[in-house]
Amino acid sequence: MNSDTPYANLTPDLMLDAVSACGWWPDGRLLALNSYENRVWQVGIEDAAPVIAKFYRPGRWSDAAIVEEHAFAQELADAELPVVAPLAFGGRTLLHHGGFRYALTPRRGGRAPELEALDQLQWLGRLIARMHVVGARAPFAHRGTLDRDTMVQQPMQAVLDSTLLPASLQTNYRAAAMRLDVAIAARLEAVGPVPQLRLHGDCHPGNVLWTDAGPHFVDFDDARTGPAMQDLWMLAGDDRTMAAVLEGYRQFRHFDDGELGLIPALRAMRQLHYAGWIAARWHDPAFPAAFPFAAESRWWEQHIADLHELTDELE
Repeated sequence: MNSDTPYANLTPDLMLDAVSACGWWPDGRLLALNSYENRVWQVGIEDAAPVIAKFYRPGRWSDAAIVEEHAFAQELADAELPVVAPLAFGGRTLLHHGGFRYALTPRRGGRAPELEALDQLQWLGRLIARMHVVGARAPFAHRGTLDRDTMVQQPMQAVLDSTLLPASLQTNYRAAAMRLDVAIAARLEAVGPVPQLRLHGDCHPGNVLWTDAGPHFVDFDDARTGPAMQDLWMLAGDDRTMAAVLEGYRQFRHFDDGELGLIPALRAMRQLHYAGWIAARWHDPAFPAAFPFAAESRWWEQHIADLHELTDELE
C-alpha cells in the first residue's frame, strides 16, 4: 500500500463488503463524514439504523494502540458516561478487511454545544471530570503521550522536511519554532509536574455532540496520556467560560489551579502540531483539497508571525 495515497484502494465496494463481513446487509447508501486522518463513512443498513465505519490510516497506530483506545471507550461507557464505543464482533472491535483495519460504531447524531451557555459548560465539566476519574484508574500501555517531542519537535521537522514551506521562509520558520519550543519548555518547567492520566486527547467542540438528552463524546482517535487541562482548555474561550467548566469539573474531581498555567503552552503546541500535521499528510490527496491555503506563502508567513505571538504570550 502506497503511504502517500493510503486510501487509494478503499473503494465503496470494499467498504460495503467490510460491513457485510460483520453480518449486516448494507443498503448501498454511503455518506462520507468529516475526517482527514482516517476515513469515516455512515453506512445504511437494510431494516436497521445506519452504522459508522471508520477505516484507520495505515501506519499511524499499532493494533495494540487501537485496541487500547477501544477498551478505554468501552470502560467509559461501562461507567455510564455518554461516549460512543466500537461494536464487538466475535469479541473483537478492531476488524480487518481488504488490507484495511476498521471499526464499526452505532450512529449517534447531535449538534454542536453552545459554548457561551454556562449551564452547558458546567455539564461538560462534570462529564469530563467523570471521564478523568476513569482515566486515572490505570495508565495507557501503547498510546502516545502529550509531550514536546510529539507535539513540537516532530511536527517542526515535518514542516522543515516538506516542500510546502517556501525555501525563503525556512530560516525564519526554524527560528520561530525553536524560540517557541524554548518558551514552552520553560512554561512546563515553571508549572512543574502535574498528574498524567488517560485523556480523550482532542476534546474540541466538534467531538462533542448535543441532543435533547444532553452531550456525548465521539472520536477517541487521539486518546493519549497527558494533563487534565488538555481535555478542558479547548471548550473555554475566556476566564468566564473556563470558570464554568471548572465549576462543573470540581463537583466530581479535584482540579489543581496550577494547571491553568499550561493553557498557553498547550495552545502553542496544538498550533505547531497543526502545521506539522498538514505538512506530513500533504501527499494524501484529501489534504490539498481540504487545506489549499497551506500551499500559499502568505499562510506560512502568518503562521510564523503567530508562533512569535504565542512565544510572547509565554515569556
